[in-house]
Amino acid sequence: MKEKILTYLQKEKKALEVIDIYNLLALHTIDELNEITALLDEMQKNGEIFRTNKGKYILFDNCPGVYCGKLQVNRKGFGFVLIPKEDDLYISADNLNGAINNDLVTCEITKKGLKPEGRVIEILKRDLKNIVGEIVLDKRGKMYFKPEEDNLGIKIKLEQSTLKNCVEGSKVLVSIGKTLAVNTYAGAVIKVLGHKNDPKMDIKCIAYKYGIYDDFGKDVEKELENIPTKVLDKDLYNRRDLTNKMIFTIDGADTKDIDDAISLEMEDDNYRLGVHIADVSYYVKDNTALGDAAFERGTSSYLADTVIPMLPHKLSNGICSLNEGVIRLSITCDMVINKNGNVIVSEIYPSYIKSRKKMTYKDVNKILMDNEVPDGYEECKETLLKMNELAKLLRKNQVKKGYIDFDLDEPKIIQDDDGVAIDIIKVERGDGEKLIENFMIIANETVAEYISNMDLPFIYRVHDIPSEEKIEDFLKLVKQLGYKLETKVNSLTPLTMQKLLNELHEKKEFKILSSMLLRSMKKAVYTKDNIGHFGLASENYTHFTSPIRRFPDLTVHRLLRTYLFNNDMSMNTINYYNSALVQIAEHSSEREQAAINAERDVDDMKMAEYMERHIGEEYDGIITSVTSFGFFVELPNLIEGLVHVRNLKDDMYNYVPDLLSLVGKDTKKIYRIGDEVHVKVIAASKEASMIDFELCDSNGNNKQES
Repeated sequence: MKEKILTYLQKEKKALEVIDIYNLLALHTIDELNEITALLDEMQKNGEIFRTNKGKYILFDNCPGVYCGKLQVNRKGFGFVLIPKEDDLYISADNLNGAINNDLVTCEITKKGLKPEGRVIEILKRDLKNIVGEIVLDKRGKMYFKPEEDNLGIKIKLEQSTLKNCVEGSKVLVSIGKTLAVNTYAGAVIKVLGHKNDPKMDIKCIAYKYGIYDDFGKDVEKELENIPTKVLDKDLYNRRDLTNKMIFTIDGADTKDIDDAISLEMEDDNYRLGVHIADVSYYVKDNTALGDAAFERGTSSYLADTVIPMLPHKLSNGICSLNEGVIRLSITCDMVINKNGNVIVSEIYPSYIKSRKKMTYKDVNKILMDNEVPDGYEECKETLLKMNELAKLLRKNQVKKGYIDFDLDEPKIIQDDDGVAIDIIKVERGDGEKLIENFMIIANETVAEYISNMDLPFIYRVHDIPSEEKIEDFLKLVKQLGYKLETKVNSLTPLTMQKLLNELHEKKEFKILSSMLLRSMKKAVYTKDNIGHFGLASENYTHFTSPIRRFPDLTVHRLLRTYLFNNDMSMNTINYYNSALVQIAEHSSEREQAAINAERDVDDMKMAEYMERHIGEEYDGIITSVTSFGFFVELPNLIEGLVHVRNLKDDMYNYVPDLLSLVGKDTKKIYRIGDEVHVKVIAASKEASMIDFELCDSNGNNKQES
């Protein structure tokens, strides 16, 4: 019945009343009318359809400017609605309309442009599973619960019997029970995370807020007892022996969960590239505690220097990790690539390998970029040079097709042994990092194309075409900055976006504009329906290369085993995956977004923590964003802080949205994105994840008063 309703709503394109849908379904009785009314109400509460003010129903896709998604509220009071395939929609604190973190809401756009804003229309579902907070004492010495997020707008009364293992300062995870009054709930402590003064407790609290747990539970621990610590002889049956080949890994120096290894041989003018990926699916089976835990997590989370893995360490750092000098099970994507960078022959098969060496990006870059050979790399030097030659050939071919390189910087948080941020640096990417990236992209494309040609159910990594309206808004901004672009955006293709970026590359605002253009595009997600990957200019793309860290990759491995290795392409199998992959893709996209948001919150918190010890210091920076309440300034190490409009004391400044600028009422002075400024740190709060700057001249004087 639900499928028929969705089909009719898609076909009609307009909002329909209950009776219209009742008639379209050719129903006849009062019971059927009641049934269809209840079903429509359920679909609306699940966010599958939108109910208008007039009580009509319409698909969100057919209702421009109205969306459904999960609300994420941060410590600063505002939030974002996470919209599938779209950029997150900013919601100010004034427009939350009673919604709190993790609510499923409908929302509408109130301000269009490069940075659209919206408001919550209705709260559909309230998810109060992950409430993290602190046990504090009142004046009478009685324990009560203070949520980590003081902007939740709810009260929680804890069952006293659940507080027996708590002390003042305990950080706890609370489950919510029945409603006691408006926005007042009963609660119970279900896990004591530790004490607020424990090292890295701040990161753990953010992780738990997003449902990212470090405890796998007793069922998983029990299953781990049956997982071997080394590959057994029986595990090698029906696998290709690649242990004599020169195969090695390249990762960060502190990486312990190694998914991928590579090899290269020359065949006349062609390159035979082997991408060998840990065969996690051999150990992590469907319908097991391990498999269920991997599904629930969806991804490993990398929060500053803390890793919360998708799989227990016995797997992620042990039997599944492609460690140096030990036999490991793998799935190999074997590709013959011609001198034009095209794959002309490919084969995917189960294998086992023995990595010759765990290489680091730092050492590999010495060979590829500095012509230095670190100790232990001598026998691999020529292979690495040939690999770099191939990697650049592949990238050249990708760029020719329209690959879009946004060239965005990433911060790295350096912490001491107590988990305190002591430095923030910019991640440097050399030829070694790009080599692995290019090899993983071509392997992902090859696997996706292989299964796509077989027309079997599969999970793809897709990136939809951006909306014309958002690209037009971006072009208007570029024009307002005084730049005239030669690129004609008559049709939105990857090559068009690539040309736009190339034209902007030498502009001083390039990093900001590149980030803005990326945000104006849709989000990459997982789906069963292959619509291609716009950003990579790829018709077929999947995630195959990181099954230790991502559940979609593990799913791809399971599909390869089913279709190719076990030759199971029965209708029962096809029907099962046609159904199951929809949920897997949707859930994986949600968990990926949760991990991204947790990472963002941790970075914001740690940057504020770092700057708490640098109050009064001065820095050069660049304005990256302008709002009605001030502008944000980014420092060279990517820390961002706010110059509030109240600290611009030389004039009254008005926000001009079309210019994304603040303009002085009398002086007509303009602050806009891309302006270089000199700032002083005047406040920072780890608890609020806030950093405040004020403008000053090179002598440290307040620029507004000098």
